[in-house]
Amino acid sequence: MKFSELDLSPEILKGIQDAGFEEATPIQAETIPLVVKGIDVIGQAQTGTGKTAAFGLPLLDKADTKDNHIQTLIISPTRELAIQTQEELYRLGKPKRIKVQAVYGGSDIRRQINNLKNHPQILVGTPGRLLDHINRKTVRLDHVSTIVLDEADEMLDMGFIEDIQSILETVPNEHQTLLFSATMPKPILNITKRFMKDPEVVKIKSKELTAKNIKQYYVKAKDYEKFDIMTRIFDVQSPESSIIFSRTKRRVDELTRGLQARGYKAEGIHGDLTQQKRMSVLRQYKEGKLEFLVATDVAARGLDISGVTHVYNYDIPQDPDSYVHRIGRTGRAGKSGVAVSFITPNEMGYLRTIEELTKVRMEPLKPPTDQEALVGQFNSARSEVIETIESNDLEKYADFAKDLLNQYTAEQLVEAYIKTISKSAEDIPVKITPERPLPSRKQSHGRRSNNNHRGNGNNKGGKRYGNKKNYNDRDRRNNKDSKPRRSRDSKPAKSGAKKKNRSFTIRTNA
Repeated sequence: MKFSELDLSPEILKGIQDAGFEEATPIQAETIPLVVKGIDVIGQAQTGTGKTAAFGLPLLDKADTKDNHIQTLIISPTRELAIQTQEELYRLGKPKRIKVQAVYGGSDIRRQINNLKNHPQILVGTPGRLLDHINRKTVRLDHVSTIVLDEADEMLDMGFIEDIQSILETVPNEHQTLLFSATMPKPILNITKRFMKDPEVVKIKSKELTAKNIKQYYVKAKDYEKFDIMTRIFDVQSPESSIIFSRTKRRVDELTRGLQARGYKAEGIHGDLTQQKRMSVLRQYKEGKLEFLVATDVAARGLDISGVTHVYNYDIPQDPDSYVHRIGRTGRAGKSGVAVSFITPNEMGYLRTIEELTKVRMEPLKPPTDQEALVGQFNSARSEVIETIESNDLEKYADFAKDLLNQYTAEQLVEAYIKTISKSAEDIPVKITPERPLPSRKQSHGRRSNNNHRGNGNNKGGKRYGNKKNYNDRDRRNNKDSKPRRSRDSKPAKSGAKKKNRSFTIRTNA
């Protein structure tokens, strides 16, 4: 469906055109008409389906730029998602000159208070910081006509259920409520019953969860083999922009250091990084200065990063829904994408469960040989050399080249260059600390049982989601992987890198 068929104003259609969008995604085509009519909506959709525009476009359309009050409130689980939502809505609403402001923990609240004096029509924020502003009376919600709960299940997992209820109770009764969530656990359903009025449900079916233009592969390998196999695949596939997902923060750090040691442009992102570091890494990635972004699931949740060509699952996720979130980073806007998952022998049951969810059979991928990896490196280097020669900016190197040619043959010099740029595992060995494997799952087993489903573990009367605490403390931990549970595999450990004879070894005591 074309956006022009969705009864949006010319200014918003201009913003859509400027953003390069042409056709509405299924969630957009179904949601936008309902939001325009003022109906409460429950949207069950994964990351990457275009849900920000699904609720954002009609809200931008009905925003009154002459009204200096906050008209729309969007509640997001993480700082990154709040910032991404604010940026996208600002871009889409630019022709209409709509003011969009974001408030979140980890940032100077005084600066946010000053920015709020510009009277935004749309406010995006994390639960803890929003409550802080409400208590300070620097945010007033008495003119809010629409509330959006984005990634509601993630806010539930992070312990924000009470904060959300407190925020909703401060808003006037007459307002529209939109809720978007990948899953619908019972506490989320309780919110819909209490704070929503006859909501319409828009649900993207499983067959639509994964884009048809994403090629999905799996590599069967033992844990200690995965790093070398993965880098050989890099050399053969030559990904332009990739995200590598790992199960723990420790592994993110180790993978990042290992990739950097072998000459790959990589940085990691997880909940223990400072906000400044996280934003710096994301900026470098968006500007094309990094080839690989290594991340945990939660750190990457909600990041709207375009242009991702490949997704690599170094560790397969225990929750099949997380797999959908991961690979949804690629294959967007009609472009093709590639997803490769590394599976240990005892994790094949998880692979089959994922295939049941996505309705797609993954293809086995044979690990490249060292020779095939070397050929890939050579082809990449040759392209760079040709591009450099065609740039015609080589005059200042002429004397050095002549000097070398007087001592060595052209063939020797080219061979030396190829050896220099190659990333052999023998030259720079990398060892990644083994993680405890996922518990064995029978391949015939279906979706996770209720006792093991996200949000149901040890949850009696909602106690799992934590007691009421200081709002700033809540917001500082708005990424659930920032405080790992005290298990042998996830607790922070002392790590160090030692180099001997050009070897790069990572050893971490679990």
